Amino acid sequence: MIFHPTPLAGVVRVEPKVFEDPRGFFMETYRADRFKEAGIDLPFVQDNHSRSLKGTLRGLHYQVGRPQGKLLRVVSGEVFDVAVDLRKGSPTFARWHAERLSSDNRLQLYIPPGFAHGFCVLSDMAEIVYKCTDVYAPGGERAIRWDDPELAIDWPVKEPLLSAKDAAAATLAEMRDDLFAYLG
Repeated sequence: MIFHPTPLAGVVRVEPKVFEDPRGFFMETYRADRFKEAGIDLPFVQDNHSRSLKGTLRGLHYQVGRPQGKLLRVVSGEVFDVAVDLRKGSPTFARWHAERLSSDNRLQLYIPPGFAHGFCVLSDMAEIVYKCTDVYAPGGERAIRWDDPELAIDWPVKEPLLSAKDAAAATLAEMRDDLFAYLG
């Protein structure tokens, strides 16, 4: 595996080593010792699987109280995957980073606690699997508007399919008291 840092400290693109032949392929998607060597040392305690149609945008989600780090990969289709730094005082606070993740490129993205996460589906359908560093705690669930002008994320979709919760999400300015502290 090759671990590529991104402009947001802690967000890492993971490029697995893929072994292909006429029968198909094999790759390791997670190995604790290699992730630890790359500075990703939180335990993963929950796995999730999401399936969405083209144009669906999920996010920008985060949890307070029990924040989750996430290791994401696409097993079918393609998504535009986004991490947003929500650590007040961070040099990259309110900045975002995006990666195109697909079943063809097999890239993964690690997003640590303290960041919001969202994605939109570029293919007809996409399935994402991801590991989380803490369990889902519904009472701590938060969302920031996908089209918040302060963030100015360059989404590749202009009229996404949204859940009612995501359509009603607050702006970053409205959520400033419900964010994370930057620990350096």
